[in-house]
Amino acid sequence: MKAQMKGWIAVVCCLFFLRMSESEALATVMAVGPGSFPPGSLLIDFSGLANGTEVNGLSVDGVLFRYTIGGVPTNGAVVIDGGPGTTNNISPPNIVSVGNNTGTLDMTLPGPTTLFGYGYAILAFGTVADATTISLFSGNTPVGSLSYVGSPDPGFTGGFAGIRSTIPFDVVDVTFNSTAAPAFALDNIRIANLAAVPEPGTLLLMTSAIGLLLCHQVWHRRTK
Repeated sequence: MKAQMKGWIAVVCCLFFLRMSESEALATVMAVGPGSFPPGSLLIDFSGLANGTEVNGLSVDGVLFRYTIGGVPTNGAVVIDGGPGTTNNISPPNIVSVGNNTGTLDMTLPGPTTLFGYGYAILAFGTVADATTISLFSGNTPVGSLSYVGSPDPGFTGGFAGIRSTIPFDVVDVTFNSTAAPAFALDNIRIANLAAVPEPGTLLLMTSAIGLLLCHQVWHRRTK
């Protein structure tokens, strides 16, 4: 009985560590709204930056921005500007694409975080599927991604794209639906680091391991 109990404990522990290794590669990500960000969260609204400021290579509040097309950092395609004006989630000044809008806006964050979001608009009208996509990375390791449906906000298609991850990330790649719209705008970036939430499978394995250990201790005491 004792050997069998130890065997079960060893199996559960192995499964737990395997699960933790898998979790390091891919997190559970979920969409969140602006109300999910706690008071004191970092807010970047680009106040004080002049129109025409180059975004590729720009650093604001510890966040480094790069704009790449085909993996190549590109100047002159994305700048600080006043377009498209004020919407529910954008107000000048903000990031605007003034050239090729098929690239990726890459943001290296000041440190690991679990909550990220931004207001956006694209030069389109009505509802647009996959209007913008967020891809998260821990260093070079993919963590997860989500795409968002854009709606009139009002006038221009847009909204708020927010994401929470069960695993911390420090790099965010943002793309926009360049097929549906020839330009995009982005503003009011929010960043917060909330306590990571264990995934359900991990919680189940943790509970099983603890339960078996307790059972083993009880059995051991009764057999003394």
